[in-house]
Amino acid sequence: MAYQRMIEIRTRGRSTHDITEAVRAVLETSGIETGIAQIFVQHTSCSLMLTENADAAVRHDLETLARRWAPDGDAAYRHDYEGDDDMAAHARSVLTGSSVSVPVGNGRLLLGTWQGIFLWEHRAQAHTRCCVVTVIG
Repeated sequence: MAYQRMIEIRTRGRSTHDITEAVRAVLETSGIETGIAQIFVQHTSCSLMLTENADAAVRHDLETLARRWAPDGDAAYRHDYEGDDDMAAHARSVLTGSSVSVPVGNGRLLLGTWQGIFLWEHRAQAHTRCCVVTVIG
């Protein structure tokens, strides 16, 4: 059995957004007890990640690292149609990924104690992002 829904996230610009509860709500509606929840973001300048949900400093430090991997406004970039953060956002998305999968058991996401599902906005401006949540069981 498969169940699929879209969730929409309004970002504040470059930041992380905990979407764990939105994914849990889709899982609850699905009625699936055992399987996999797969989450996919339909954009090329943001990403999804499983990471620490208790200490926001972890996500701050990840942003610090991302600035090193893919700095805004690098003179070597050719793609800058939407500003200095354009190519950097695409690079960050490629390096961090557009989907995550989480096991489902007893109708619950089987996340670890300190794990959460986050959308990571890589653009400086606010955006509305769409994620496809598919629960298979």
